[in-house]
Amino acid sequence: MADQYMSMTSLKYLLYDVHNLTELLKYDRFSEYDEGSTTMFLDTVKAFCDKDCFPYIKEMDEKPVHYKDGKVIVHPQVEHIMKKSGELGLIGSSFDYANGGLQLPSMLNQAAYFIIDAANNHVSGYAGLTSGAAGLIVAFGRQELKDTYVPKMIAGEWGGTMCLTEPQAGSSLSDITTTAYPTDNGYYHIKGQKIWISGGDNHFADNIVHLLLARIEGAPAGTKGISLFVVPKNRPEADGSLTANGVFTAGDFQKLGQRGYATTHLVFGETECRGWLVGEPHKGLNCMFQMMNGARISVGRHGVSIATAAYYASLQYAQERPQGRRLSDGGKKDLSQGQTLIINHPDIRRMLLLQKAISEGTLSLIFQTARYHDMEKVATTAEEKEENHLLLEILTPIAKTYPSEMGQVSVSNGIQILGGMGYSNETILQQYYRDIRILAIYEGTTGIQSLDLLARKVTMEDSKALKLLAGEIKKTIQAASVHDELKPYAEILANKLALNKDILTFLAPFAIKGNYERYLSDATIYMSFLGTIVMGWQWLKMALTAQDILKNGSGKYPAEFYESQIHTMRFFYKYEMPKTDSYADSIKSNDELNIVSDRELIF
Repeated sequence: MADQYMSMTSLKYLLYDVHNLTELLKYDRFSEYDEGSTTMFLDTVKAFCDKDCFPYIKEMDEKPVHYKDGKVIVHPQVEHIMKKSGELGLIGSSFDYANGGLQLPSMLNQAAYFIIDAANNHVSGYAGLTSGAAGLIVAFGRQELKDTYVPKMIAGEWGGTMCLTEPQAGSSLSDITTTAYPTDNGYYHIKGQKIWISGGDNHFADNIVHLLLARIEGAPAGTKGISLFVVPKNRPEADGSLTANGVFTAGDFQKLGQRGYATTHLVFGETECRGWLVGEPHKGLNCMFQMMNGARISVGRHGVSIATAAYYASLQYAQERPQGRRLSDGGKKDLSQGQTLIINHPDIRRMLLLQKAISEGTLSLIFQTARYHDMEKVATTAEEKEENHLLLEILTPIAKTYPSEMGQVSVSNGIQILGGMGYSNETILQQYYRDIRILAIYEGTTGIQSLDLLARKVTMEDSKALKLLAGEIKKTIQAASVHDELKPYAEILANKLALNKDILTFLAPFAIKGNYERYLSDATIYMSFLGTIVMGWQWLKMALTAQDILKNGSGKYPAEFYESQIHTMRFFYKYEMPKTDSYADSIKSNDELNIVSDRELIF
C-alpha cells in the first residue's frame, strides 16, 4: 500500500533532513530514542494504518455515525482503532513517562497522527481529543483526577472531549451559560447544553470524559468568569463501578463530510450531573487554551493529511488514465500515435504540482510548529523558552488555516484531474472534498483565526513574535543565497518580508487611532498573505536541504527525489508567491467596502 495515501519517503525527508529530528533526540528529555527507534515507530504506525484504518474510510462515509434509541452508533472499527491506539501508546505518546506516556517529541507525534489522518481522517479525532482532554487533567488537575481518569483514557478504554460551544453562543465563549453550582462534597452540579461536540459519544466506549467550560454560580460576566471541569458521562465509584452522571446525548449532527466522526449535542443536568473543578476558579479558559491550540494545529494537520491522500489518489489516476494525445510540432495531433497518459498534459501536471506543493509544504509547516513546541520544552534558559513559545503562538493560526483553506483548493484540483470520475462516488476524491471542507470551520473559523493572527499574534509583546518569525525566515534566505540556483528565490522571499512591513505600516495608524474595525476588516486577506509567505519560507528551506544533499552526494534517496523538491519550490514561487502582491493591494486599498456605514447597503 506504499504511496497509496501518503509517502513515507517524503515524510522522513521532512522529519529527519529538513527539520532534523535526530538533533532534537540529543536532549535529555528524548535521549532514549534514536533515528532507528523513531523510524521503527513510524513504520509500525504505517502498518497499523494500512491494515486497520485505510481499508475502512469509504465504508465509514457510506455507513455514517447515527443516533438511535439515545445512543450514538459508530462504525465497529472505531472500537478496535481506539484500543489499538492505546496499545501502541499513541494516545499518550507525548505524555511524560511519569504520567504513563512515551515522552515522544511533538514532531514525531505529529508525524504519527499525520499517517493516521491520511489513511482515515474519520478516526484519528477520537484518539486525538482523548489525548488532549487527558493532557488538560495532567497539566491542571489534582492528583485524584489524574489517577481516576488518565490511565484509562490513554489506554483507549475511555474517550475524551472538549466541550465549549453552546446553542446561543456559537464561537463567542463570553456568552456561554452552562452553570456549575457548588456543593459541600468537593464537586459541582452542572447544568447546560453543548453542541457540535466532536467525539462526544459512541456506543462502544465505557465512558466519555468531558472537559467542559462553565460558569460557577455568581461568576463574573465574560471570559473572566469561565471555569474548567471534568464531567464524565459515567462517574467512577470507589469499587470501580460506573454510575450514570446526568450527561444526556440529545443527538448526532449529520455532516457534509467526516461522517464516520461523531459530532454530538449534549445536555447536562436533567438528572444529577457532577463536575470536578480543574485548575483555579474563573481561570478555565486559560487552561482550555492548551487543548484549543493543540486542537487547532491538529485540524491543520488533518487538512494536510486529506490534501495528501487526495494528491496520491490523483497522481495514481493520472499515471493510469490514457486520454488524448500530446501536441506535436506545429500544434497538430498525431492521430497515428496511441493515446497518451493524462499526466503528460501540461495542465494536468500544473494541477498535480499544485497538489504536491500544498501537501508537502503544509506538512513541513506542521513539523515547524511541532519543533518550536519541542524546543520550548527542552529550553535551558527563560529567554529561549519564551522565544520558542512566541514562534509557536504566531504560527498556530497559520498552521490551522492555510492547510484547511488551501487544502480545499488542492483537493478541488484533484477532482478536476479525474474529470467525471472525480465527482462520482466510484472514486474517493469527492469524499475527500466533503471531508476537508469542514476543517476551515472546526476549532475556530478562518475569520476567527485571522482575527487572532492580526489582532493578537502580530502585535503581541510589541510585535516580538513577528520579529522572531522574520528572523527565522531571514536565516533561510541567507543560507539559500549561497547557492546560485536558489538565490533568485531567496531574493523574492526577502522582498515579500519587506512587503509585509509595508502592509503593517499602512494598517498601524488605524489601530493607534482606535479604529479597530478598519484595522481588522481584511484580516482574512492578511492571513492569506502571510500564510503564503510562510509557505514560501518552508519551500525554500526544503529546496535548500535538497540542494545541499545533491551537492554533498549524501542523499538516502535517488537524485530525482531531491530534484523534485527544487522543482516544486520553483513552481510555488511562479504560481503562488505572486498572489501576495494582489493581497497587499486589497489590504492597502482606501475603499472601505465591508464595514457598516451610515448609509446601509441593501444586499
